[in-house]
Amino acid sequence: MALPTIRELLKSPAPKPGAVARGWIKTRRDSKVMSFAELNDGSCRESLQVVFAPENGNFSEVLPSLVTGAAAEIQGDLVASPAAGQKYELQAKQVKIYGGCDPEKYPIQKKKTSDEFLRTVAHLRPRTNKYAAMLRIRAELAYAVHTYFRNNGFHYVHTPILTSSDAEGAGELFTATAMDLSKLSALPKTEAGEIDFSKDLLGKKTFLTVSGQLEGETLALALGKIYTFGPTFRAENSNTYRHCAEFWQIEPEMAFYELEDDMDLAEDFIKSITRHVLENCPSDMELFAKFVEPALMENLRNVTESKYERLAYTEAVKLLEPVNERFDVKVSWGVDLSSEHERFLVEQYFKKPVILYNKPKEAAAFYMKLNDDGRTVRGMDVLVPRIGELVGGSERENRLDVLEKKLADAHIDAQAYWWYLDLRRYGSVPHSGFGLGFERMMMLITGISNIRDVTAFPRVPGYAEF
Repeated sequence: MALPTIRELLKSPAPKPGAVARGWIKTRRDSKVMSFAELNDGSCRESLQVVFAPENGNFSEVLPSLVTGAAAEIQGDLVASPAAGQKYELQAKQVKIYGGCDPEKYPIQKKKTSDEFLRTVAHLRPRTNKYAAMLRIRAELAYAVHTYFRNNGFHYVHTPILTSSDAEGAGELFTATAMDLSKLSALPKTEAGEIDFSKDLLGKKTFLTVSGQLEGETLALALGKIYTFGPTFRAENSNTYRHCAEFWQIEPEMAFYELEDDMDLAEDFIKSITRHVLENCPSDMELFAKFVEPALMENLRNVTESKYERLAYTEAVKLLEPVNERFDVKVSWGVDLSSEHERFLVEQYFKKPVILYNKPKEAAAFYMKLNDDGRTVRGMDVLVPRIGELVGGSERENRLDVLEKKLADAHIDAQAYWWYLDLRRYGSVPHSGFGLGFERMMMLITGISNIRDVTAFPRVPGYAEF
């Protein structure tokens, strides 16, 4: 039977003789007659204070090994603590050292350390209070995602990670191959001298997915409401605080949903999963509100309690053009709004989340449904404080002739999407969906300012360590 975690020990309804705790030493200090150590196992933000008193045993031989970073099992009595701020402490009686640690070389010390440095020791940074709290919140947020969709009648599906299609049409793809690229001269070639991917393992050129949307649409048009939640990849040489080459994305697709339904769902979803984390991670959230982002709780109350402003792109341009001097990129109709424009609308003009809809067709993906005006599409973005775009979605183009023309206009080979076009041939219906970047949601909830710090092992241009 598994031993109770430190979280469970600290929540114990009564003192517990003969308790056992395992974890890593955060700190140890010595007085003239006793020693005190903070033991943490990652189950919660709080550590368990362990007291080494001479009347409970001779700890002189083991104490020099109980240094920051060492792993230990400590048996003793869980008793009420006389110190303020902690319910219990563990009066040690027996100690077992699992793994020692050289305190002079251990990178994680009890002092303020920069995020930039901690990225270089990503294998150890989960032992810091900040990153352990981030990972616990990430786990709880993932649970909230699945809970929300299950409670709202969605089916969880798995779309391919290896794919031959580019859902975004932007060409920012990682090529996936079983060929030995170290032997370029031996690779099969076409008559044009290019690599012949028909000889590859999967019989054609394939990529790491940028989105499960297109395959998700096929499943929604059979099951009604589905969602995917998995890794996606963008071979985009972007070194911003919001972009990674590998990230996790949540993508629901819904049959018989029009744009207004899509916007309703996105707003309700964001509010629900945010409330879940606030209710279930109070101690970890307190850490981020206190040490990372002072305005965090106010921002999150705004996210959960406000009615999101719904703003057509054309109206947004009218609001932004008079203050163009604020922006590096000047706004005019047809310009794809950037983070600085989005954040102005959310943080300064409306002071609450905004759902921007009806974008220019030139700035939109081929699958977004064309409006009757012929200039805009039924796309939408949810904009939130500090982040800008959190969600991107649309009503999908369900008219065969219009979709075929859009593919042609975008110079996309329609034959490669024959199966996608079939959905418009056989029982086509209005349908919609969106994508929400899980790491951006983590940035919103924790107040962490860089996407590299809301995932355990970030993948960014020029860096794939660990």
